Amino acid sequence: MLGNKEAVATLAVKDLAAARKFYEGTLGLKVLDAQGSEAVTYQSGGSKVIVYRSQFAGSNRATAANWLVGADIEKIVQVLAERGVPFEHYDMPGMAREGHLHVYGDFKTAWFKDPDGNIISLMNM
Repeated sequence: MLGNKEAVATLAVKDLAAARKFYEGTLGLKVLDAQGSEAVTYQSGGSKVIVYRSQFAGSNRATAANWLVGADIEKIVQVLAERGVPFEHYDMPGMAREGHLHVYGDFKTAWFKDPDGNIISLMNM
């Protein structure tokens, strides 16, 4: 039923203006549609990301969205770190840490938070 339908990442934020600076300026996402001070829809590759204002922003303590960045992961992590994005470091069984990257065999991932504490992951898939 839903297997051939598009899915969209949806991220709650408290301060939409601060979120826009982060998602547009720091991450480089392009605005598709803006609904005033309530929500912005971004284009990210072939996907969409909706950032909307909510009193429950930042309450998720797990990964909220994943970006599949392929072999560019090291370069993207470096650029984001240069832009002042602090990366999260976790103790994950079986994973080694190489700088900001968590590595398990050929798999690499890195985590950071948006201004409201939403956890975002980059993966080399």
